[in-house]
Amino acid sequence: MAGLWLEEFNEGQVIQHAITRTVTEADNMFFSTQTMNPQPLHIDRNFAAGTEWGEPLVNSLLTLGIMIGISVHETTLGTTLGNLGMTDVKFPAPVFHGDSLRVETEVVSARTSRSCPGQGIVEFEHRAYKQNGTLVASCRRAALMRPRPGAEAAT
Repeated sequence: MAGLWLEEFNEGQVIQHAITRTVTEADNMFFSTQTMNPQPLHIDRNFAAGTEWGEPLVNSLLTLGIMIGISVHETTLGTTLGNLGMTDVKFPAPVFHGDSLRVETEVVSARTSRSCPGQGIVEFEHRAYKQNGTLVASCRRAALMRPRPGAEAAT
């Protein structure tokens, strides 16, 4: 599904994303090493075994990336000009190798841009849950959005 145009977003709208994703040990290892994060809690099974978790944690920035990535197809695919920022990023519960994530997105607000005529800003709240329903991540994201071609940005 292509992303939505600015005027297709409505405050309070909740999108249950169709794609889910199981996070593997390889995902976590590759992400942590590619981003130069040597935290042994992510990449050293023996170290992690001695922690309160008893096993490696998935890198929280990978969790954040998967959460936002899952949302793209049904929100901003081909209709955004870029991210403006992310706030209120939270990780209330850990993600472990083998956990499957599902995501929902709520539209917090949608409006025309004051500084970029003909464009708009949509603020999303993304929430990721693992297979047992536990909330594992959330954040607010502001995106600069295109209006439908030929339409005026008047949200």
